[in-house]
Amino acid sequence: MNQKPKSESEYFVEATGLEFWTDERCYITELCNTDKLAESSLAIARVEAGVTTQLHALTGLTETYIVIEGSGQMEVADETFEINPGDQVVIPPGVPQRVTALNDQQLRFYCLCTPRFYPESYVNLEDE
Repeated sequence: MNQKPKSESEYFVEATGLEFWTDERCYITELCNTDKLAESSLAIARVEAGVTTQLHALTGLTETYIVIEGSGQMEVADETFEINPGDQVVIPPGVPQRVTALNDQQLRFYCLCTPRFYPESYVNLEDE
């Protein structure tokens, strides 16, 4: 077996793992978003207690939320419903969405995008 530094491997993707703030009013930690896996991306979103994210849509991709922690009020198109740990929400391309972290704790959820997320796919609907 040929041992070489992982940074030279065609199979290795260096983890960023850093949480950052977005204009959507939530924090994002990208777990996997690379050209090597163009079919999907995976992130963790964190919404602080009492905060509502920006009304938005994603063009050209389906986004699936999988709730990890906390409770939220989800708005998708013309529907509103509560989400809790273990719940999944599948949001088709171009459909308006936003979520509010309920009670006094943060809301954390996985964001699985298929195909992978690009910043250009994000459409802010609050300015309309």
